[in-house]
Amino acid sequence: MTQKQPHSYSMTSLEKRSITGLSTIFALRMLGLFMILPVFSLAADQYSGATPMLIGLAIGAYGLTQAMLQIPFGMLSDRIGRKKVITIGLLLFAAGSVVAATADSIYMVIAGRLLQGSGAIAAAIMALTADLTRDEHRTKAMASIGISIGLSFSVALASGAALESWLGLSGIFWATAALSLVGIAVLHLWVPSPVRSVSHRDIVPVPQQFRNVLHNPDIMRMVFSIMILHCLLTTSFFALPIAMQDYAGLAADQHALVYLPILILAFISMVPFIIIAEKRRKMKPIFLGAIVILAISQLSWALFADSLTSLLVSLWLFFTAFNILEASLPSLMSKLSPLANKGTAMGVYSTAQFLGAFIGGTLGGLMFSQFGISGVFYAGTALTILWLFVVLPMTPPKHLTTRIIHIDDLSADNADSIGQQLNKIEGVVETIVVVEEQVAYVKFDPKKINADALDAFVVE
Repeated sequence: MTQKQPHSYSMTSLEKRSITGLSTIFALRMLGLFMILPVFSLAADQYSGATPMLIGLAIGAYGLTQAMLQIPFGMLSDRIGRKKVITIGLLLFAAGSVVAATADSIYMVIAGRLLQGSGAIAAAIMALTADLTRDEHRTKAMASIGISIGLSFSVALASGAALESWLGLSGIFWATAALSLVGIAVLHLWVPSPVRSVSHRDIVPVPQQFRNVLHNPDIMRMVFSIMILHCLLTTSFFALPIAMQDYAGLAADQHALVYLPILILAFISMVPFIIIAEKRRKMKPIFLGAIVILAISQLSWALFADSLTSLLVSLWLFFTAFNILEASLPSLMSKLSPLANKGTAMGVYSTAQFLGAFIGGTLGGLMFSQFGISGVFYAGTALTILWLFVVLPMTPPKHLTTRIIHIDDLSADNADSIGQQLNKIEGVVETIVVVEEQVAYVKFDPKKINADALDAFVVE
């Protein structure tokens, strides 16, 4: 069957270098996208033609092109190479930033944001990460990228307001252009080039699997969830800076001082709930509870927009719930997705995430122009309640783990036999063997698995 081979559970220096480099690129790009969130709705009246509706559209516009191009760019990277696609994407992002930085009308800002979003490189970065790390370290690599995204979001909110008071909106856009060029330098000077690029079905969508994903109700509940979560994020940050300045009396140059401590406190508050969800297998109640907290924060903002204390306490609740959901949704997707559909499910998930950002910005501008600040938050409350009812019937996820096993000399002739042998190991729930990748994806219950048998299989 498989040949015995040395096996190391520690990352090589090359893998560590790959992960740090790609995490940095992802973080720089997301930093550029997020920095305008806490300031744009306050400062955008400097542009000719600016209306609340168009300001909201400018905030969320990048999400539309991201949603449209995320999957195609991932597939293109299989054909022409990961680094080429990532470079093209970062150049598009830089070009969009320059357009927005030099804009004097809101329409040019919208065009710049659309161009920024066209650099849809998330899937290509994930695929390059998979190319450059061994299969058994892929989960840790993806977790590192996830952490970098979370950190970039926190840094962006804390620094965006400060940068705007120092450099103005155009300065923020120039800074994002510079960050994307730094990302290109990191890509070519720090990140190694893969020996070969293959289509990893746990990362990259498989076109034939889209129907299976779209007809899976539990997966689609998670897709709906990430769409609404990012819709609420952009809707809230259209209205929240306005509420803090115009209703609660907090000057715009003071906003940065409140974001950072609240974000830190929210992160600390989130950790125990994530531990309870994973370790004590309470994922569904924690998930539903976080949605309820989001609804409470939205309703509080609607009712008490003129109270700075209420706004900030509710902001802490919002960020705590947001962090819980942002961390748990990918985990839920992984647990609920059949192995054969996992990459496709994640592609649909990423598309919905960016589509939600577009809808949220547009909705925020529309509701503000029609119903004022409270209308934005009441709409957010209604969306969150709808979300709660959609996910209420979700199946509590089984707490399963996936291991990727590299198998030498895997062929079409022995693939079925290897899959059957793996499925016979106690605790294994599902196995898929992929000849093209020379790997087997094994999903198992960590509490029931015969770990010795699985480990022995790896090194036979």
